[in-house]
Amino acid sequence: MSRKNVSEYLSADLAGTYRRTESEAAKMLPPEVVDADLAAVAEHGYVVIEKLLTDRELDDIRGAAAPLLREAGRNEFEGLKTQRVYAVLAKTRALDRLVDHPRILALLDRLFQPNYLLSQLQIINILPGETAQALHADDSFYPLPRPRPPLGAATVWAIDDFTASNGATSIVPGSHAWGDDRSPGTGEARPAVMPAGSVIFYPGTFWHGGGANRSDNARLAVTCQYCEPWLRTQENYFLGTPLEVVREVSEDIRRMLGYSIHPPFIGMVNGMHPKRVLEDG
Repeated sequence: MSRKNVSEYLSADLAGTYRRTESEAAKMLPPEVVDADLAAVAEHGYVVIEKLLTDRELDDIRGAAAPLLREAGRNEFEGLKTQRVYAVLAKTRALDRLVDHPRILALLDRLFQPNYLLSQLQIINILPGETAQALHADDSFYPLPRPRPPLGAATVWAIDDFTASNGATSIVPGSHAWGDDRSPGTGEARPAVMPAGSVIFYPGTFWHGGGANRSDNARLAVTCQYCEPWLRTQENYFLGTPLEVVREVSEDIRRMLGYSIHPPFIGMVNGMHPKRVLEDG
């Protein structure tokens, strides 16, 4: 096979019956809205979008999260006074709206290749007395030097108000463009204060961390993390998400769980598109 033929093969869409598709967000949002969000991310490293969730949606999320919250404190990085819930999609449908929110998918559609993946979904409840998390960049575990384009992106949804005293995410504006020779200095981070129902979106190269909770109340949040379709995800959704759940979620979420193909064949099952597995069941 010639080099030209190999190149054509590697770039071809061999998904067959299940072609690559745009997310639903591409059909719903005016381009100028996405342009403005993306411009803020490019300039500052993040964008805060306020009040995307209704009071009823917030109540539903709080109600679903409450029985899932268990003991706090697995290690200092995750927080000795922080409750975290993993494998969320296998436990409740209440957070689906956050994973595939059109305003977020529209940004991901612009930043990443088609069929980008959900890398992680967590409920995070920072309890009173928690100290500040170490500042970090989410995609730093991919061993490629900086500065570089992001390999992932994340959202942090404020289910409770984010305040300067209750553990609002600490952010370092402009840090998404830094090289490996720079890390945040004292005083460079500031809290991402925002009302409940809002979200902050940032690329995986952006420095941030959970804030210290010096208040008398817990601070509930949800984080959704995404990555390029050719990377390994943080959560193993193939093992952690039962097929009956995969059949229940939206087409956008199903695609982001890995029931998709990155051309020409990454993600196949027995030489076929992974969605065939859903048909066989």
